[in-house]
Amino acid sequence: QVQLVESGGGLVPPGGSLRLSCGASRRIVNVLTMGWYRQAPGKQREFVATLTRDGTTNYADSVKGRFTISGDNSKNTVYLQMNSLKPEDTAVYYCKIEALLRTSYWGQGTQVTVSS
Repeated sequence: QVQLVESGGGLVPPGGSLRLSCGASRRIVNVLTMGWYRQAPGKQREFVATLTRDGTTNYADSVKGRFTISGDNSKNTVYLQMNSLKPEDTAVYYCKIEALLRTSYWGQGTQVTVSS
């Protein structure tokens, strides 16, 4: 069973930066999309950013211009550089890798807290 492991979360003051990382325990082939999602307390999980295998990126409006997704499909690694963080960015962040045949893998999540 493939596991995704995120790291890089933590406590940061407003305006600060964090870089999240995600990797797979075993090679995932035929990756279509890698992405990041988040879930704040009492809210549903929401889309943050995705990176397709052709290099196309997509961002939620709330993070455009502040967050940057990058990664390597062949190595099954994905990163999220988060700058100018706001208190409303506080959430558990999850990485997701989607492959052919509608196969999806989720990480266990990493907590990001933006507070002074």
